[in-house]
Amino acid sequence: MPSSREKLNYTPSIRRMPSYLTIIRAFQRTGEPYISGTYIANELNLEPIQVRKDLSITGIIGKPKKGYPVEPLIQAIEHYLGWDVEKAATVIGAGNLGSALTGYQEFRNHGMKIVAVFDTDPLKIGTTVHGVPVYSMDSLPSVARELGIAIAILTVPSPFAQSSCDAVVAAGIKSIWNFTTVKLKVPDDVVVQREDLSSGYALLSVMMRTRLNRQLSEQ
Repeated sequence: MPSSREKLNYTPSIRRMPSYLTIIRAFQRTGEPYISGTYIANELNLEPIQVRKDLSITGIIGKPKKGYPVEPLIQAIEHYLGWDVEKAATVIGAGNLGSALTGYQEFRNHGMKIVAVFDTDPLKIGTTVHGVPVYSMDSLPSVARELGIAIAILTVPSPFAQSSCDAVVAAGIKSIWNFTTVKLKVPDDVVVQREDLSSGYALLSVMMRTRLNRQLSEQ
């Protein structure tokens, strides 16, 4: 897997890797043994040199006039992303977002298995979300040890984000996927990826406005 420093340097490239995998897996069904960087680039409206640069960080090298061997390329990307090793994860917060993420089956295809959900609501504790048991936050340390949980997906309301994060860290979980709006304070040995849904919506809104303005100017 890439180190923290590599992730910092290659963040845009890493964000494109899942799209590459989608294109390559679809191409795999054609039965062709090689796929070109130009083909991938055209499918995603990218420059071929960008695709080749991105793929180079996985360590795989294409063959002149042939491209990349399809199966080894898939394996190289999955290995670089760490998706070839299953990791146990938990969702902290059994609300609407937490429930939706728990039921997102694509995580299993990427090596992440959600094995537990934690909440403080007595009405939710002891139930299941998409077949995954909901536990009390008080049992987080023991359940995390028992199930070998490596990742915590934080979906609690913002006022409870830092305290929930502290509980996750105290339970020995070193990786946090933060879906709250709070910038979490964690020890140096804990990694946090913040997922800002409002930023994605902001980009969509600007693209919508830009397209509308273009259409009006062409009239």
